[in-house]
Amino acid sequence: MTHAIAVVGAGAWGTALAVLQHGAGRRVRLWARDPLRAAAIAAGRANPRLPGVTLPAGIEVTNDLARAVDGAEAVLLVVPVQHMRAVAAALPPEAGPLVVCGKGMEAGTLRLPLEILAETCPGRPAAVLGGPNFAAEIAAGLPAAAVLGAADAALRARLVAMLAAPSFRLYGNADAVGAQVGGAAKNVIAIAAGVVIGAGFGENARAALVTRGLAELSRLAAALGGRAQTVMGLSGLGDLILTCTGERSRNFSLGQALGRGQTLAEILGARSAVTEGVATAPALLARAGGADMPITAAVVSILEGAATPRQAAEALLSRRLRDE
Repeated sequence: MTHAIAVVGAGAWGTALAVLQHGAGRRVRLWARDPLRAAAIAAGRANPRLPGVTLPAGIEVTNDLARAVDGAEAVLLVVPVQHMRAVAAALPPEAGPLVVCGKGMEAGTLRLPLEILAETCPGRPAAVLGGPNFAAEIAAGLPAAAVLGAADAALRARLVAMLAAPSFRLYGNADAVGAQVGGAAKNVIAIAAGVVIGAGFGENARAALVTRGLAELSRLAAALGGRAQTVMGLSGLGDLILTCTGERSRNFSLGQALGRGQTLAEILGARSAVTEGVATAPALLARAGGADMPITAAVVSILEGAATPRQAAEALLSRRLRDE
């Protein structure tokens, strides 16, 4: 049976998922917010945000949201979390099951993606997709794995079966909260890892930071109602390994530039793509409650210009000594 998949969001990740799903034999429509961009992608069968990848002729590209989701058995929301509320609110009421493919926390409201959907699309089945996936490798069909988080076991099983592909192994997880926290917080730790390398602090420092960052993710997941062990999987540890070491990570490269002395305004001014960790870091810190989040706090201090990378490192190193 051929499934119909809507991919809402034509950035690099959305385009890669559209190519992946088409390659697995599914009917795919790809939605782009900007009508000129949608027309250019449709005509040229290429997306500048994912260079070197040709969109198969069978992928329909549209700027019409109702058209994109019409008849879709799964709607992949591949838009930045800071824009997800507006896009979700515009979805036709019959669009169904939603799969969040963005990672982050909404600034201001401090909502995780599925909490945003619960407010904008109440009662609609929803899940979250996460894991260590670079768009270019997914589009190229290289082997990868991801996790599909949803509390509803039947929905989880149906979506895993529907969205898995020969080169894309999907695991289900009932802890959707933990999966969202892992995906959001790893971006913040990736900024910190980039700062470490950009400032020349060395590989020992990066390894220590990633390890302690994983402990921070575990504490946060538990504080927000998830399971600490969830972040030991693909949506936590797996994503951390990739984004804290891969040069193609936008969050890591932003951290590198900060570590080398560039200002946040300079870095963001030269970018067109969203770097989710910038908005997510202060949101996570604000919602952490009593969870100990020293690395996230250090990233926020650097982003806000309250501390230099060296000052932030010294503050972390001077914390009270204790057992691991």
